[in-house]
This record gives sequence, structure tokens and C-alpha cells, in this order.
Amino acid sequence: MYDPFACPERAPTAMGTPRPALDVGFTLDWSSAEARHRECLFLPWLMPAHDVWPDAIGSQLAGVDVGEAVDVPGAPLVPGWDPAGEVELPPAAFNRRLRRHRVVEPRAGRFYPRAFIAGHAGVEAGDRELFRVGALEDARLVADLNHPLAGVDLQLRARVLACREQGRDDDRVVDVTQMLTARGPGMQARWHGRPTDFWSGDACEREDPAPDREFYAGPRMVHHLDATARARIAELYATLIPQGARVLDLMSSWASHLDRLQSPGAVTGLGMNHEELAANETLDQALVHDLNRQPAIPLPPASFDAVVCTASVEYLTHPQAVFASVRELLRPGGVFVVTFSDRCFPTKAIAVWEPLYDFERMGLVLDLFLRAGFDDLSTLSLRGLPRPPDDPYAGRLDYADPVFAVWGRCP
Repeated sequence: MYDPFACPERAPTAMGTPRPALDVGFTLDWSSAEARHRECLFLPWLMPAHDVWPDAIGSQLAGVDVGEAVDVPGAPLVPGWDPAGEVELPPAAFNRRLRRHRVVEPRAGRFYPRAFIAGHAGVEAGDRELFRVGALEDARLVADLNHPLAGVDLQLRARVLACREQGRDDDRVVDVTQMLTARGPGMQARWHGRPTDFWSGDACEREDPAPDREFYAGPRMVHHLDATARARIAELYATLIPQGARVLDLMSSWASHLDRLQSPGAVTGLGMNHEELAANETLDQALVHDLNRQPAIPLPPASFDAVVCTASVEYLTHPQAVFASVRELLRPGGVFVVTFSDRCFPTKAIAVWEPLYDFERMGLVLDLFLRAGFDDLSTLSLRGLPRPPDDPYAGRLDYADPVFAVWGRCP
């Protein structure tokens, strides 16, 4: 699987040089019943002798050179699964009116702050830790208070990417384990193998229901992700797409993220604006087509080796039909890769997207792959990289846009 930390860009320091602070790239690998998963997190300015580390990994990293890694198989990062952490409650225990001006309906498999069940299972008012609604039936609600990674075999790798001659200039203590596991990893897997309720009610409605042809009437020659995120997405595509592949860039525009592919056979772009597609130098062929009016893609079946969809899946109002159509376009063994971040046009995103946590969004996309019958499924998260210094938001945001990816193969 793609490892964004495999090739450090900075020169190594000599062995024996004092290294009070390190930049470290962490990869956390695990598997669920549905897919393989990799979580990637960059943490700079970590202090081996000062911060809180899982196991003895901090002291081990202090003795390795830049580019080298320490592996922790079976990493003890979260408490073990406790059957007592699954608590049966009456459905009325979920406070649907906790949020002002909005009624929140519980959905099976989804995550919520524990404050929604305050007064039950020992939960106090204002508790922001997350819990999962497991089974949800007329007479009971199962509240799962376990960490979403509880009971999972975790394989942790920490790679030194840079050594710093001085430590941090503040007194804070970084809890590395907390940074690796809090409010995210594990949430993309199904609860006990049961499909999550993503699609009930008005899940695919939008705040702005106007036809997309109006929204995309004028060209937008701007990037929607920062340069770091775009480069990592391009690396991922190059890792997954073989040389000579025929590629479909789904929901394309003026810039694709396929510039690192090794000699693709041909690239077709499907998008909403003719001027944007005409400006895309990567494309060999362009097709203007509105998937929200007609989710069936008007291209020959089994005609592509790879399909990519970048920062756009949240705008599909018929996502299950589109994923089914993509499968028809792929040759056996062909790969479909969907990437996204935490940015979007909120009025055009489907209603279910905005309330979800980032890792739940990976679960939603994974659910679409499962429903369409894809095999060999994987998810990837990449967070914490520094924002490019020349980025317009460099002074306001410390981190690059996170990258989330889900992919699978046509059987």
C-alpha cells in the first residue's frame, strides 16, 4: 500500500548527533471485515525524552537515523474491547433535541458525542467523547462506548523524517498515542459487519437544489486543494494505476492529478464545464456530462483500466447508481480510486456528508464500493503534513489539507 513517508526529503544527520526533537511519520495498518486500512500521520517536533509515547518507541527512535523506521506489531494503542461497553438503552435515551434549532435523529452505525446519551451508561452532560449507535430498533438502542479500534490488531510503524538540533520552545507534552487514535481511525469500518445507515431519509438532498448546469456554467480555474494534498493524491494514483492504463478522470475539470502516471494509454475526462476540460492538458478525450441528471456514464463497458474521482464524490445525488456504472466501465481487475478532503461547496454536497466525521465519510464511500460489488478494498488517511509556505492559507492554517482515499477493484 502507498506509504507517503517511505522517502524522506531531508538529508540524514550523522549517527551520534544529539537529537532532542524529531519529525516522525507514523503509519498505522489494520484490517476490518470489509477492507485493509492505513492511517498516516505526520507529527513534527516530537521529543523522545519528554513526550508520551506508545511502548518504548520514543527511546527507540532516538537511536535511529533519518529514513529508518521502528515497527511495533500488535501496538497497544487503545483499550481492549469490553463487552460491557455495549450498553442497551431505550431509544428515547438519545436526546434528539440536544442541538439548538436542529433535531438529530440517531442512525445505526453512526458516531455522536456521548452528551447525546447523558444520564445513561454513566455519561455526564457535556461529554464530548464519541460513541457509536450500534443496533437501533423500535425497543432498544445499543450504545457502543468502546474505541472503534478496540479489539483490532494494530501494526504501527514510525519513521524518522528529520532531526532537530533543539527541542520545542514550549512546555506542552504531546501524547503521541492520543494523536494517533483520537476521533477518527476505526470509524470507517462497519459495526459488527452491519451496513451503516447512511442513506435513509433525505441523505442525498442538497441545500441548493438548482440544476448543476447553472452552478458550473462558468469555468473555475482554481485549485480546490493545496499543493501538498494534490501532490500526495498524484503519488497515490501513480502507485495504483499501471503503466499503459486507459484512465477515466471522473468529475474532471481544468487540472487532473494524473501527472505522475507512467505512460498512461489514454486519459478521458468527464466533467461539467467545456472550457475547464478544454484547458486540461492531461486529457486525450473530454466529455461534458451531468451525472446528477443521468448517472449512467455514456461510455463503452469494460473500456477502462482505472477510474479516479478527486474531491467530488460528495456532490453525487445518485452515488450508488454512479458507482454501479463505474464498475461496468472497468475491465476485470481495473481499479477505482476515490479521494477527498475536508473541503467542499457545502450547498452542493449531499445532506449526509456535512454532519459526518472525516473517517465516517471514508465509511460512506467504502459502503458505496461494497454496494457496487467491488473487491480488494482499501482505505487511506493522510494528515498532519505542513501547509506549503506559499499557500494563501499558510498564515492561518498549520496543516495541509488532509487526504482520504478509498479504492477497490472490479472482480
